[in-house]
Amino acid sequence: MADEKKAPSLDFNALVLSLGSSVIVHLGEAPDPTSGQKRDQPDFTMAQQSIDLLAMLQEKTRGNLTADEARFLDNMLFDLRMLYVQVSQR
Repeated sequence: MADEKKAPSLDFNALVLSLGSSVIVHLGEAPDPTSGQKRDQPDFTMAQQSIDLLAMLQEKTRGNLTADEARFLDNMLFDLRMLYVQVSQR
């Protein structure tokens, strides 16, 4: 059992990172973890939906996050929105 990898801890930042990663995959900026392939064309609808989910999460958790969690979520949303704009203008 020494070969087994320890699963990463699940916390709020892991949830944010998971949703953020899906945006990056939908935009074709990273390979899909299941297929290992990048998208030929961005899926802007799915990327926007994941960004909207993060924004909703931000709204619903306002005042209930640690300063680090709130900052992580703010930065993630900013970066993903900027990436969305960049990809959509190509």
